[in-house]
Formats: sequence, C-alpha cells, structure tokens
Amino acid sequence: MTGNANLYSHFQQHFPVDLDTQLLTDIDGCRVTYLQADKASARIANTLLQLGAVRGDRITVQVEKSVENLYLYLACLRAGLVYHPLNTAYTASELSYFLGNAEPTIVICASDALTTVESVLPANGISALLTLEVDGGGTLMQQAEGASDQANVVQCKGSEMAALLYSSGTTGRPKGIMLSHDNLRKNAETLVQTWGFSASDRLLHMLPIYHVHGLFVGLGCVLMCGASMVWHSRFSDEAAIAAMQNCTVMMGVPTYYTRLLANPEFGSECCSNMRLFVSGSAPLLSETFVEFQSRSGHTILERYGMTETGMNTSNPLHGERRAGTVGPPLPGVEVRVIDDSGGNLSDGETGNLQVKGPNVFPGYWRMPEKTLEDFTDDGFFNTGDKALIDPDGYVSIVGRAKDMIISGGLNVYPKEVELVIDDMAGISESAVIGIADVDFGEAVVAVIIGGGDPPTADEIISHCKKQLANFKVPKKVVVIDSLPRNAMGKVQKNLLREQFSTV
Repeated sequence: MTGNANLYSHFQQHFPVDLDTQLLTDIDGCRVTYLQADKASARIANTLLQLGAVRGDRITVQVEKSVENLYLYLACLRAGLVYHPLNTAYTASELSYFLGNAEPTIVICASDALTTVESVLPANGISALLTLEVDGGGTLMQQAEGASDQANVVQCKGSEMAALLYSSGTTGRPKGIMLSHDNLRKNAETLVQTWGFSASDRLLHMLPIYHVHGLFVGLGCVLMCGASMVWHSRFSDEAAIAAMQNCTVMMGVPTYYTRLLANPEFGSECCSNMRLFVSGSAPLLSETFVEFQSRSGHTILERYGMTETGMNTSNPLHGERRAGTVGPPLPGVEVRVIDDSGGNLSDGETGNLQVKGPNVFPGYWRMPEKTLEDFTDDGFFNTGDKALIDPDGYVSIVGRAKDMIISGGLNVYPKEVELVIDDMAGISESAVIGIADVDFGEAVVAVIIGGGDPPTADEIISHCKKQLANFKVPKKVVVIDSLPRNAMGKVQKNLLREQFSTV
C-alpha cells in the first residue's frame, strides 16, 4: 500500500493493468476508458491549480450529472482540493448560504445558472467562476483543453478533507459535513468486499452525483476494484430495463424500484444478467421488497447510511436479507441503541441509534460546538435515528428523532421549510411533516396556523418555490386552528402525520 492516503492514489492502485479498459459507456454509447478518465482529470486538476486553487481549497460544483463532472470530482481528489457538490435545484437564497459558508476558491455551474450564482457570490475569495454543461461544454473544459494531461497525485494525510457536503438540521441552518480521504476510502473498500464487487462487474449508474449514494457508494465501489459502469444522467424505468441485460449491479432509491414494478415489462427476463440490486437513501417498504422478489427472482439488498458516515450497515450478500431491516453493521463499524439518558438498551428495544467507525466523519465545518453536541465522549455519533437491533444483530430503523422527511431519496428538514413559511405575512406558525407517498416514499405537507389574513395554499407554495429547492416545497398545505403539543409545548408531529395521512 502506498504511503499516500489520497483517495485517488488508492483508486489508481485498482485501475486495470490495461488502462484502455472501459470505465463507462453513456446512454449514447460513448465509451470512456480508464486512461481517458485519468488524463482528463489531470488536465482539469492542472487547470484548477493554475487558476489559483491550492491544497485544501473548496471547489463548489453545481452542475448536472455528466462524464465531465466525474472527471472534475477525480481532478479535485488528485489535486488535494475539496470537492463541494450542490444539488442543481438549489435556489439563490440557498446558494448564498452555501457559498458564504464554504468559502470556495472556484465555483463551477451551468451557464443558465450564471446570473443566479453571480448574484450571490461572496465579495472576495473567488478566483474563478467557470461553466460546465451537461454535454461537456463550457469554460472549464475549454480551459482544460490546453492543460497538460500529466499531473501528480498530491500527497495527502488520511485525515485531510476530500469532500464537503451540507446537511440541514433541526435549527434549519445547514451544516458542512467534512469527509476525509480515509472516510471515503475505508468505506469503499469495505463495500467492495461486503458486496462482492470485482473487475467483472458493471454498475447501472442512474443516481445523481451530488449525493453520497451515487458519488461515494456507486463510484467508490467501481473505482476501488477496476469495474465499469453504464452511465445515465437520471433514472428512467424504461432505460433501466433496457440496460440491465448488460449490467450486473444496480443501486437505487426505493422510488426506482417502485417505478420498475409499475412497468409491466419488468420481470425476471430483464434481470438474467444481474447479480445484485441495492437500495438505500430512504426506507424500503416491505411490500416493495416482497413484490420485487416475486417479479424478478432477486432479493433487494437494503443498507443504511448517512451523509455524515457513508454506509453503516448492510444486509448480507450471502445470507438472509430481511425485509424491513438494514442488516448488521459493516465490518469495522460499531452500532448501539441507547435510551434518552445514555444507557444501553437490550436487543429488541427501540432507542437512539449511535455509530462509530472509520467511515464516520470527523466533524462539522467550522461548527466545533455542534460537533461536540453530536458526538459522545467515547466517540460515537448520534445519528438522530430511532432503531432497534434484533438478537441476530440486524438493525431496523423505526423512526427519525429529528422528524426528517425523505422524499425520493433526498433529505428534507422540516425546520428549514418552516422558517421560510413562517416568514410570510399572515402566518402565525407552521409545522412541516412527511406523509406516505407511493412514488416518492414521503411527500412534504405544510400544516399552518393563519393569523389575520393568511396567504392561500398556492401563495405559500409559490413563495417556497422562490426560496427552496423544488424537492423541499410542500405538495399540500393544510390550515388548522391550533397545533397539537405535549406537556413541554413541543409540537406533536406524530399526531399531525396520523391526522393528515390521507390528504
């Protein structure tokens, strides 16, 4: 093993001996080799450094999924820069916070977002604003054309930050999650072993890459064993069915699997070449698990992870995959369930889930007080999830202590939406909840208390669309006289979810 802890250095060790081996093919049949990816990432790395970025600087990326976006991620790793991906759905007000907090040296966006990004750029500290289009065009690749395709992989310590991703919380203020080279490497190595990945695998990659699932889980498994991918910009059930005959593994959120099951063309014949289907980012319904098994002959492997930790648990590759559970802890990962006083609970008892391991992030960007709050004295991270562990070690996630909503595999933090709604004239108070949705898992619903002349549901939704990414915007608005509260005055969202489960 090399002394360089840079994640890209470890990827390189697993590249095929013949670098002309295929890394991916896209939907148009365009073939990219490991050699092409290595040279392209070198050109981009050299370009970023020439523009003034230095080791440890953040590179903010808000672009659509593309092969060039993959090169950009690899370029940041090899140059010792911090990759900071953002969902393209984020609005100007959301971007303003991210850019101000991350303080990037270089920002890369699509040309149609230039005006918005320029309007919220910090007053200083930005060396360059570049564009990258979904077709690979833009000023980033234009500048990279003239750069050398040879670049050293910067020597890094394993503890150095490789990526910065943001996750909101109960306060509504997004927290920067610092992920180190070691966090990402060790988790990828564990998943390759646990899920049986090899160079002969071909991953059907339809996930976004601004998110842990597609970026670190999917890409990490492929690059850590010299495998290949079929690369799609987004999920389509028809395209997935067509692609499966040439793939061996698919990773998806539960919505992908419900949409496959809704397609009458989906069945065991489509899956004859597949060895594994993995589901994560949101709870998989037991009904989906059972129906998929019946229709396809394959048992979905469900696992559990977070932005802060990568993957923590997984149902086994060989062994019983249990519906409604996310499996035992991965090798090297410790999990425990405690009560509200911090005492350990016995098997089968529901409590607060905590995790510890080399996959767990070191802390929040520039929030030492929040880091201290979310870690125990003995190094366990408080996930905020409610769980139980059965006598066989299988973990079941039974609730979310922080009332987080997961819609289509994307996290929605109610407080962030509530702050936007409560800022409107005529709103006394709001409570945002998630209710069951067949397609997205959960749909966002706003329950409001009006004051005087409250805005209409359409006005509230329109206001939210201006301030929030579309996946956070309430699908429904309900007006009531008062919010149910417990003896401590806390809004009882469980009662609201029961009351409005069918709106």
